[in-house]
Amino acid sequence: MGPYVLAVDQGTGSTKALLLDTAGAVVARAAVPLAETHPGPGLVEQDPGALVDSVRTAVAACLEGHDPHSVEGLALSTQRESVVLWEAATGRPVAPLVSWQDQRGGDRLARLARAGAGAEIQRRTGLPLDPMFSAPKMAALLDAHDPDRALSGAGTLRLGTVDAYLLHTFTGRADTEIGNASRTQLLDLATGDWDDGLLAAFDVPRAALGRVVPSDGPFGTVRGLPPLADGTPLRAVLGDSHAALFAHAGWRPGTVKVTYGTGSSAMTVGEPEPAGAPEPAGEVCGTIAWSTGRPVHAREANIRSTGRTLAWLGALLGVPAAGIVELAEGADAGEVTLVPAFGGLGAPWWDARAVPVLTGFGLDTGRERLARAALDSVAYQVNDVLAALPPARRVVADGGLSRSDVLMRTQADVSDVVVARAAHHDLSAAGAAHLAGLGLGLWTRRDLEERADRDLCVFAPSGDAAARTRTVARWHRALAAARDLGARPSG
Repeated sequence: MGPYVLAVDQGTGSTKALLLDTAGAVVARAAVPLAETHPGPGLVEQDPGALVDSVRTAVAACLEGHDPHSVEGLALSTQRESVVLWEAATGRPVAPLVSWQDQRGGDRLARLARAGAGAEIQRRTGLPLDPMFSAPKMAALLDAHDPDRALSGAGTLRLGTVDAYLLHTFTGRADTEIGNASRTQLLDLATGDWDDGLLAAFDVPRAALGRVVPSDGPFGTVRGLPPLADGTPLRAVLGDSHAALFAHAGWRPGTVKVTYGTGSSAMTVGEPEPAGAPEPAGEVCGTIAWSTGRPVHAREANIRSTGRTLAWLGALLGVPAAGIVELAEGADAGEVTLVPAFGGLGAPWWDARAVPVLTGFGLDTGRERLARAALDSVAYQVNDVLAALPPARRVVADGGLSRSDVLMRTQADVSDVVVARAAHHDLSAAGAAHLAGLGLGLWTRRDLEERADRDLCVFAPSGDAAARTRTVARWHRALAAARDLGARPSG
């Protein structure tokens, strides 16, 4: 029938595709898993070729039985700070994708910190010095494959986030969407463009990067993505967390979106602090949510390990991550507390030295209590970042782990806030589709607000203040131990 909008969400663990009709209803969906490798301590990589293949496979599966010529536009959401290095002429990747979870580049960050550059870099970019962001990974890739910067300086080698790599692959354009660019630590939030001082600080040539473009493009047209017809316009590109916020109609003040994924992101729109105003001590990030005529700024807090924690414990116990959730939902953690500081802690602590800690266990501790401690660690970490963000009128939840009623109730209790879970969980793909549909004239912002408020599942806090105080205090004691152990000299 049609017309349709096709959305692709290229995430850390999978690539999803959704086909939406003019009412915004999902008429088809597909998902393709994507693996990661850990070639050494702190290193996390993915295969760029497998990533591109996963996009092609998801699109083909989603369009099976539908007329691809009825697709009026393509939308794209992507994992963000991950980095790909490729040949400009051929598109061939030069190295594995370096994941946002990867810790390489720490030596350069340490030098910048010793030089006192951290405060100025955060002032310009909104981002603290931390290996999660793209710039240190970009520098490390170039140090390994173009140490004198001759090839990247000439534009022979291209370097970019996942959106930039997919845009080059499927449209031939050298572009980076502004929200994704704001996560690299190379973009000045005030100008909305690459900053020469930041490029010099990280030794990344401007010629290796694409142009910074708004979230609604123009991006050109797609090729080589069958059965989608060559020439189909790409109408929207967003970072995955930004896309989820858009799907929640998150332009409305007081909405805090929490995505419960491999890691987690809490984000709310809000202008940056005025010049001269004191910033929080690196607790939350400034970022650009999207740009459709003008940049919309946001505050964001990033947690490294939430769903990833359950996957780790599942691998340890020989059950899938979903099995960990099932074990947790019928259990009480008791005094068992897990701090999943795999690769350090993100917001609001930004402590790369912190180490994982498990406390309160004994010989009688079974896997059910371990599973519940892992699930509870998600709620505790989100609670910490909610405390660092502007107060929420409501928290809206999405992502795979938000399907757990127990986690949602725990979050409401621990944070003493109403949590509203979206009826649909593929919010990143939907948000990108919503932006594309706006440009195509298929719906209005009012339509999207009504859609976001439909079929929410609401979890209210229990009001047990004493229990809340005890559990949060126990969590903070374990968290302090994780940071203290990481700060101690080795050996």
